[in-house]
Amino acid sequence: KKLSAEVANGRLAMMAIIGMFFQDGLTGSAWGDWELYVDSPLRAFEGELGVQAPVGFWDPAGLAKDGDADAFKRRRETEIKHGRVSMIACLGYIVPEYFKWPGYLSPSLGISFSDVPSGLAAFSKVPSAGWLQMFLFCGTIDFGLFQQDPSRAPGDYKNAGILGVPNGTGPMTDSEARNRKLNAELANGRLAMMAII
Repeated sequence: KKLSAEVANGRLAMMAIIGMFFQDGLTGSAWGDWELYVDSPLRAFEGELGVQAPVGFWDPAGLAKDGDADAFKRRRETEIKHGRVSMIACLGYIVPEYFKWPGYLSPSLGISFSDVPSGLAAFSKVPSAGWLQMFLFCGTIDFGLFQQDPSRAPGDYKNAGILGVPNGTGPMTDSEARNRKLNAELANGRLAMMAII
């Protein structure tokens, strides 16, 4: 038992010393002050929206390690769009448990809204013409109304109101409140992306 503990502690010590060597190479100090290493591409996006405590800027796959601002902006735009769709999908998964529209989903096929089950089972009940309508509607919104303008922040569409919602209120003038709401939207979108999986 003591030998196993010694071997485990030895492995831990080896990893620790390698980490200290690596840190020494990055910052010039074995105890490494991250503030000294200001040229790291890993720090390029620490001030962006969505960088939240306790994790900070989290990029486990290393997609942003090159510090390419255009690629980061495209990924952030995609993250926001997927987050918004996932939040709507989560609502679409929850709301039918409590409310269903009266009337018919497809009068010609005799399918009422109450006949459509909740969850993934609903896929088999919606007629192909209904799927086509949804696909065309989403495509029209995505490629027609919500076109990303390179001069605007990711997810900030010209034809939309506050935070991409077309409500006619115009842009938010309070930048602190806007950043707080955008951070909340990113966090909620990330949670919804995980929830809808």
